[in-house]
Amino acid sequence: MKRFYDAVSIVAQGDGWQVMLDGRGVKTVRGADQRVPTQPLARALANEWDSQGETLNLAAFPLRGMADYAIDVVSQSRAQVAAKLVAYADTDTLLYRADPDEALYARQQAEWEPILTAFEARLGITLKRVSGIIHAEQDADALAQVGAAVEALEPFTLTGLEAMTTLAASLSIGLSALEADADAETLWRAACLEEEWQAEQWGRDEEAEERRARRTVDFLRAAEFARLARL
Repeated sequence: MKRFYDAVSIVAQGDGWQVMLDGRGVKTVRGADQRVPTQPLARALANEWDSQGETLNLAAFPLRGMADYAIDVVSQSRAQVAAKLVAYADTDTLLYRADPDEALYARQQAEWEPILTAFEARLGITLKRVSGIIHAEQDADALAQVGAAVEALEPFTLTGLEAMTTLAASLSIGLSALEADADAETLWRAACLEEEWQAEQWGRDEEAEERRARRTVDFLRAAEFARLARL
């Protein structure tokens, strides 16, 4: 598709901000005004449009895709999205450890326990750790507290959280990445600990490394999307 606009700008619209192309507001895939909650997020979206050449590269609009999803899907089904995410708290990757006599267990304790302990402290809950793969049902009150934290998020932050949680298979990682002082790269490395452990023990597979690299980009982008939506 050829570039069909010259000037890119952003304007305040009601309680949000919208990207304008030659004075016309950008719409979502489903035809709604693509109105976002903060000026920094609107600027990031505008940069995607402004950086295009004579031919549009549709793959170069990842933030636009997330904004469309927040407006067209998440804002219309917040309860369902939140419920899906809370389910991750019951099977969170960081809760499932190797047996204590295995070397991997010590690595998990060192990298995961500080993240999980801080997460529990913020919510005032305690979650059960498990050695092995047998599922341990978490306390209903703890899950309710997690649910309240997720349900309180507005659609754009919830969109970023959904992407991060799904990629990390960990709601504790996803919610931790929303903290103001969060180090998203460190959290993502923690989420990939078992993958990295296997690679260290048995060697690296080129295809697996490429997949992880793509997932890394996606996780960090989702963290940035959520950060911009809250500035």
